[in-house]
Amino acid sequence: MASAPSDPGQVLGRVDRAGRLISADPALADLQLAAGSRVGATLALPQIAAVARFAAKLGIPVSRAVIAAGADHDLDLWVRAEPAGDNVDLIIEGWVRRPIAGPRLAPIFSAEAEVEADEAADEWAADAELRLTSLSPDLARRFGTDNESAIGQPLTRLFQLVADEIGDMPLIAALAARRDFSGQRAVARMDDLAKLTLSGQVLTTEAGDFAGFSGHLVFEAAPREVVPMSKAAEPVLVLDHSLDDALRTPLDRIIDCADKIVERADGPLRSDYAAYASDIAAAGRHLLSVIRSMGESPIVQHDQIDLAAVTQEAVGLLQTAASDRRIAIVIDVPAARMMIRAEARGVIQILVNLIGNAVRHSPDGGRVWLSFAAGAQSSVTVADQGAGVALEDQKRIFERFERVGEKPDGTGLGLAIARRLARSMGGDITLDSSPGEGARFTLSLPSA
Repeated sequence: MASAPSDPGQVLGRVDRAGRLISADPALADLQLAAGSRVGATLALPQIAAVARFAAKLGIPVSRAVIAAGADHDLDLWVRAEPAGDNVDLIIEGWVRRPIAGPRLAPIFSAEAEVEADEAADEWAADAELRLTSLSPDLARRFGTDNESAIGQPLTRLFQLVADEIGDMPLIAALAARRDFSGQRAVARMDDLAKLTLSGQVLTTEAGDFAGFSGHLVFEAAPREVVPMSKAAEPVLVLDHSLDDALRTPLDRIIDCADKIVERADGPLRSDYAAYASDIAAAGRHLLSVIRSMGESPIVQHDQIDLAAVTQEAVGLLQTAASDRRIAIVIDVPAARMMIRAEARGVIQILVNLIGNAVRHSPDGGRVWLSFAAGAQSSVTVADQGAGVALEDQKRIFERFERVGEKPDGTGLGLAIARRLARSMGGDITLDSSPGEGARFTLSLPSA
């Protein structure tokens, strides 16, 4: 096998959309040959190829420190990948030799080699915005994905970060301070019993700027026994108490300040400014109700409220978003009051989610319709002009972290929380939809 020189200076190459190394300076060509490939064939240097794919996927230049294997040594390289039409140009610098990290092939691994192999199997890297730039194949399989699909996705798409005993998150603190971290606890998205711990080291550009993290991930044994969930049971998302408190305090202050503006406590104020402050206060109270629903037990105290009135309040919270896209929210207001037994803030939270989804999935200039029906259960139906939901997706759309559609957005929690709230008040949410015919979500609650 050929060996690359210790420092050939700046080395150039080009990769096409199929991942083939279509041109290369001699040092890069030698590395390609040493890896068992050739110029014109698929780039056989995994970490360099990953940087090229990432740049092509994002459509922006990407720089990373990588390790490439030579015949009798490893190479620390600095790779910059720049999209150039259908190709990606490579600029490789550094070329610092170092001893081989460990045995590549051996019939029997020593205990030390097994540890090194385990660590390599659990490697990940992310850029300055915590988007994945690499993920070891073993980790990708454990998270039910592959390296190609994972690249460019937020790191937290794979797991939820968990605060420590004093409410800190080492990864977030390290991101702000641009420093290494360890001991960041997390829970896997695909299995909330799969707990893990992350550590990471800072990556920097050639100019010394922060470029993200490279680190390891260790799965821990499940700390609690798995209890089978009955078919009727709904998953519950509980917000960590320390994070709950940290969110409530500033929101309380925002609401208090907004209320003082509405009351003109500090003197005369234009009416439109007071109206803006009223909207801020209403939105803050709604957000507080969301936080409470994630951190408290299901609602057990119900009042008599007017379903049509709270629906109009929910519409008011979304009117600006709808107006920005020229979407009309049409309400078929019932002639008489529709009294239900429920908790007002919980109902508003559900309706904000349903109406917000309808606005988000409707075309610009479209309409969202709200209609009511009375009976033993009173109901409000939210209908949109979106793409609709396929039959096979209509059940899982109410599950946590599930999102459907060609361009899914959000966290996949809104409908799961909304249905849990509805059922805790003795009601439910149902969906009627067909692809291309929009969606009709109906919230039903006990009549008073």
